[in-house]
Amino acid sequence: MTEATTSTSTSLNPLLVGSYATILLIWGASQFVLIPYVVHLLVLVTAILYAACHRSLTLREEVPKEGEEGYDPDAAPRDTLKQEDAYQFPIMGSLSLFSLYLAFKFLGQDLVNLLIGGYFGLVGCGALTMTLAPLVQSLAPPSLSKPTLGWKKTIKHPLPDWLLENPLDLGLMFSVTGLVAFVLAVGIVYLYFFQGKHWALNNVLGICFCLQGIERFSLGTYKIGAILLVGLFFYDIFWVFGTDVMVTVAKNLDGPIKLLFPRSLTPNEESGKIDLSLLGLGDIVIPGFFLALLLRFDAHIAKVGITKINIHESFPKPYFHSALVAYVLGLMTTLFVMIQFNAAQPALLYLVPACLGSSFLCALVRGEVKELLDYSEEEEEEDEMKPVEEAKPSEAKKDD
Repeated sequence: MTEATTSTSTSLNPLLVGSYATILLIWGASQFVLIPYVVHLLVLVTAILYAACHRSLTLREEVPKEGEEGYDPDAAPRDTLKQEDAYQFPIMGSLSLFSLYLAFKFLGQDLVNLLIGGYFGLVGCGALTMTLAPLVQSLAPPSLSKPTLGWKKTIKHPLPDWLLENPLDLGLMFSVTGLVAFVLAVGIVYLYFFQGKHWALNNVLGICFCLQGIERFSLGTYKIGAILLVGLFFYDIFWVFGTDVMVTVAKNLDGPIKLLFPRSLTPNEESGKIDLSLLGLGDIVIPGFFLALLLRFDAHIAKVGITKINIHESFPKPYFHSALVAYVLGLMTTLFVMIQFNAAQPALLYLVPACLGSSFLCALVRGEVKELLDYSEEEEEEDEMKPVEEAKPSEAKKDD
């Protein structure tokens, strides 16, 4: 894939900066001022998606291969969904959901939440650290952002290489700013789990999960994204309308798997707690993966460079903007139906047609259906196939 080099412009994207500011302002203001929960939900989710999708533009950056300048053997591989995984996702999700339902039924709510709370505590520390680290780095001298702390050790062992790499490199290197971000993250997680699991701290963790998940994960292709969304469309409908499993798990699972929106600032007289509405993180993250893919497709069509990615760079974003507007309209429809019928709604019932329909319609109008369907971020597989394809003509010549 050949594309133009990245623009050297250092100007900031005002909408991206505004989305970060909106997340902070609405989180802070909602603790002192009662914001109508519908407005609170729509504004916060839109800001999260805009910020997270633009952060995902770094997935387009070309990773140096072995032997090339800048190659890092310790760099973590990029997470890209495979087609077979997309088919299996609703099945595995159903098994996990039903397992949780049975666990709550037979093991009890307290024990299940204790075990899951430990998991979310560890994952939350990681997500918070990765979210806070860039902010801490921007405030500290560059020298403090270099990985100068930690240790490394090489260990030889008698096990075969196919079982465990020999010698085995162990170690952990981190910077002062990374350490500061980690300490702050541990403090927030501690406050959340040991100071009553306040809804505001729940949202801090939930927002970080959304930002980090969408930023770091690729659906691979438009087709794979469509397969995943259609599968989860039926998954959501079945488990919400067909059974009480989804609603039961959502109500009993006491962890940062959802964003909470206060409907009042004074505790309910009967329960002694603030009345809250919720939106599952899956209804943000899953469509967010798809929106982020569309934004990167916009960058591909605009021939934005794949070296030294600048997430603030300006380029046309017809697919992303149309899908984001459609997502918001789908979310508004979900809320309208929920309020009108006073019943829980499977949000993906409305969000999946909105995202798929808007993106495909945009491609039809622009005459880019083939380009959209052919777009792929599965670079490794494509690179592995090229030598095989190139070898065939040479083999044919030998046979001649």
